[in-house]
Amino acid sequence: MAKNKVSFDDFYSGMYQERWPALKAALLSEDEDKASPEGLEAPYYMDMASIEIASALPVKPGDTVLDMCAAPGGKSIVLLKRLEGKGKLVSNDRSPDRRERMRRAINECLPDSYKSISVITGHDASRWGLYEKNVYDAILLDAPCSSERHVIKSSEHYSIWSPSRPKRLQALQYSMLTSAMLALKEGGYLLYSTCSINKGEDEEIIKRFMHKHPGEAEEAELSLEYGERLDYGIIVLPDKACGRGPMYGALLRKICKDAQ
Repeated sequence: MAKNKVSFDDFYSGMYQERWPALKAALLSEDEDKASPEGLEAPYYMDMASIEIASALPVKPGDTVLDMCAAPGGKSIVLLKRLEGKGKLVSNDRSPDRRERMRRAINECLPDSYKSISVITGHDASRWGLYEKNVYDAILLDAPCSSERHVIKSSEHYSIWSPSRPKRLQALQYSMLTSAMLALKEGGYLLYSTCSINKGEDEEIIKRFMHKHPGEAEEAELSLEYGERLDYGIIVLPDKACGRGPMYGALLRKICKDAQ
């Protein structure tokens, strides 16, 4: 276990240098900035940065929207509220247990008029674009990630952590991003997010996509309170965000072929 602890600290101290001790302390802190979206029939508490990121995806009533990795459902609740019962929201997760939790949360927190446009699915997000192309006006891809704030607080997860885990996740994240871009309509918006502090799971995923798919997407303006600007996207880190985060986000707009 001690070996793994050193490995974890070495990995992230190498990434964040002199900032790592303060960031680690903030990750370990229980003083998280949690809130519930306004106007719900029952409260749903989540990190304030998660509410902000779901609110940053450009959607309007009548849109067809995909929450690609939606469980436990908080961001879907935010999106359904913004759609105001008009259009369609597909909330996807592969785990049956997590889908059921998400279904219960949506049923408890929203009125029937908002729930009526909700569809819950269990598809493989990394292959989505093979079956539905150019379908969605907007997509939220809150990708599976290292979730270091949870790992560092769990002796079980901390003890089995190794640098190979982020590498496996990066391959999955990239395949999900390319799949999501195929499913997105031209001119539509894709918001890629994680709760990871690992740059390889955040801006490097976007940088890789932009390099391998030139002319397919452009970065759009994204604003998050306490956000720190990166080469691609913004990150909110708890040591400088009053306990908020971690939360990374990058907003992409799919380029219309006719405009090229």
